[in-house]
Amino acid sequence: THDAVCILCHQEMESIDYLLAGCVFAQITWHEILSWLRMTTARPSHEDSLMDWWLQARQNTPTLMRKGLASIALLTPWMIWKQRNECVFENARPSVTTLVDRIKAEAKCWAQAGALGLRVVLPTNWDVH
Repeated sequence: THDAVCILCHQEMESIDYLLAGCVFAQITWHEILSWLRMTTARPSHEDSLMDWWLQARQNTPTLMRKGLASIALLTPWMIWKQRNECVFENARPSVTTLVDRIKAEAKCWAQAGALGLRVVLPTNWDVH
């Protein structure tokens, strides 16, 4: 047997948690998104499962920002997964910059569609009203 290789960072892939939170590509993506939103929670680490990170991050996030964190905790892995699929099925090249821009644009769409928690955490220069 041979080990699966993460299409995004080209390292041995241990699990779905690795792909969505632990690989270097995901780590940089999470850092960029959480920094953009001025979230003080740490990004998911490669040692914890995404669920373990979520439970701890939610507990350590101010109540007013929790719905925004919940939206980002769903949106970011979904967009990482979509990037992975583009690489696998369309021979796209992984790009953190492109992915981060897509996540920002999608977050704005979610906020405009009614994700009120995102409106709280999106930078004030992003007009979503």
